[in-house]
Amino acid sequence: MPPARILVVDDDPLVPKTLRIFLQKHGHDVRTAPGAEEALRLLEESPAEVVLTDIAMPGPDGHEVLRRVKKRWPQTQVVLVTGYGTIDGAVKGMRDGAFDYVTKPVNDEEMLIVVERALEHARLRSENAELRAALDKQKGTRKLVGSDTALGKVLETVDAVAPTRATVLVTGESGTGKSMIARLLHDASRRGGPFCEVNCGAIPEGLLESELFGHAKGAFTGAVASRQGKFLAADHGTLFLDEIGASTPALQLKLLHAIQERRFQPVGSEESVEVDVRLVLATNEDLVRAVAEGRFRQDLYYRINVVPVHLPPLRERSSDVPLLAHHFLLRFAQAYGKEVREISHAAMTVLSAHDWPGNVRELENAVERAVVLARGPVVEPGDLPNALTRSAPAPTADRALPLKRALEIPEREIIERTLRMCGWNRQKTARALDINRTTLFNKMRKYGLLDRRGTSAVSAP
Repeated sequence: MPPARILVVDDDPLVPKTLRIFLQKHGHDVRTAPGAEEALRLLEESPAEVVLTDIAMPGPDGHEVLRRVKKRWPQTQVVLVTGYGTIDGAVKGMRDGAFDYVTKPVNDEEMLIVVERALEHARLRSENAELRAALDKQKGTRKLVGSDTALGKVLETVDAVAPTRATVLVTGESGTGKSMIARLLHDASRRGGPFCEVNCGAIPEGLLESELFGHAKGAFTGAVASRQGKFLAADHGTLFLDEIGASTPALQLKLLHAIQERRFQPVGSEESVEVDVRLVLATNEDLVRAVAEGRFRQDLYYRINVVPVHLPPLRERSSDVPLLAHHFLLRFAQAYGKEVREISHAAMTVLSAHDWPGNVRELENAVERAVVLARGPVVEPGDLPNALTRSAPAPTADRALPLKRALEIPEREIIERTLRMCGWNRQKTARALDINRTTLFNKMRKYGLLDRRGTSAVSAP
């Protein structure tokens, strides 16, 4: 944990002195004050990240310190120190905005745990505020979230080509956002017609030609009326053909003529139809290899590869994972009416460590599940799909994680497994792990192993 500025407020001189010595040994910058007025004066000189204040003090008490600190410095975390006889007051203080409370006599190790959690919470809120600010900058300018350099080059290409009629070929793995690029191209164009989309891999071979070019009445069995195809439906607009690599040689030939001549014949018709269509095509297949293997026409490949746009997989732009995850978090929290606003460091570590074979679509699904299952305002690792927490890969040299974050992944698994072995009995679990119950409780809360009432997910003593 990086050093932090901490202010200890207590009219008993022994408590601040003891805590200052202990916390300074852990690298923190600690100041002390004998009462509320001195504490507020010191905070005006230099704000603190955490304030530890006794509740029962002569003059303005700890509740007054809490009220004035949260009003003047809302990002500062306040921890109340209370005797057993005033625990009710501490609980009230938490309702008023205190981060947590500890009871006297103060245990140094317990206080350190609470301080570290308070600092973690403060930095989490700061990171989330930065992510919100980054998202706000993108609002109204584009629908594709990300700040990675490779993605930035893609968006530059989109901005440059959008006003033209040039055909665009979008390549990339499944789930990288190829259809989003097609929509961005259409939205940024000057074309007044509609946006039409056809998934060439999802329509049976015998029906795809009719879907694209339409058919005349009686063209085949069941054609009881003429039908307009997508080429004509997208006249003066944009036609997006996804999974173009799945098209047959016969359809590829007809596509080639339609692109070259800007006209086509509906199935079963002898009359040609002229259209003004902007084509955007996409594939997750290597078309160069498909051409070499004779599965895709070379002349069609050259016709559609006028402006190539390649979308990198999410694993190659891992710096975008936090931004995307936060974007999806806010969207699904609003959609489901849930007060989920943040993703914990531990949960974000799991997300950042995953390889995302399903790319952005997989991340979107994972965050949606987390929002639905979250038991509080913060998404914890336990809210994420089990596949992510169990198979999180070890950090690699090109995207190493901070040691503390990397160690949190196996730590959560060990704690959860031991809890299950001990029937979710915290006393037995703490004994098995050779830690005290307070430490166990705090780690369970950190990793999402508690329910909203602060007890084990399965009832335990």
